Amino acid sequence: MTDEEQAGARVVSLEALRALAHPLRVQLFSALTSFGPATASALAARLGESSGATSYHLRQLERHGFVREDTARGNGRDRWWERTPGSIELLGPELADSEAGRAAGELVEAEFQRLEQERFTAFWRARSDFEPSWRTAASTFSTNIPLSPDELAEFGREFEALVHRYRGRDGDDPARRRVDIHLRAFPVVDPTATTPPSTDPDEPEEAQP
Repeated sequence: MTDEEQAGARVVSLEALRALAHPLRVQLFSALTSFGPATASALAARLGESSGATSYHLRQLERHGFVREDTARGNGRDRWWERTPGSIELLGPELADSEAGRAAGELVEAEFQRLEQERFTAFWRARSDFEPSWRTAASTFSTNIPLSPDELAEFGREFEALVHRYRGRDGDDPARRRVDIHLRAFPVVDPTATTPPSTDPDEPEEAQP
């Protein structure tokens, strides 16, 4: 594990989030995450765009630290790109307190969810083409459990630590494939509830009229 990976999630600034909040940029970021390093031309072919468009948007992503040049690849003519290592955090207070941040975050998250669903659908349709060991190993899991804010934060840290245990394994090993792993852990919002979503005992109560 690199020092960069050990440092934890990078909290994305409002400026960086607004730069990411473009459907093609999210698609480029997601493609480099899911499929590994690629050239602008290869990404253009994958996404059905022109190489001029992918080159431009990759440079904008590079400016804000989302992607970087893969200097270990290329032949002097083709520039290869890779996702910058480390996770990103889109829920920083600067973003939640800003209307522009909320709007940009909603666009980015909606595109991430759409692409995630596309990848799962592609696997589901092709699952019969996989060896039985891969079909058995693949899983979907969801649950709903009562947690305090501290317990939810602890769960996130333990999940991240588990992911780190598996980082850095040989991606060229023919026994391995890239695997999508997703976690969504958040408080349930009940639109029929009569009490506010915050139950923090340290939060002062609003004055009653």
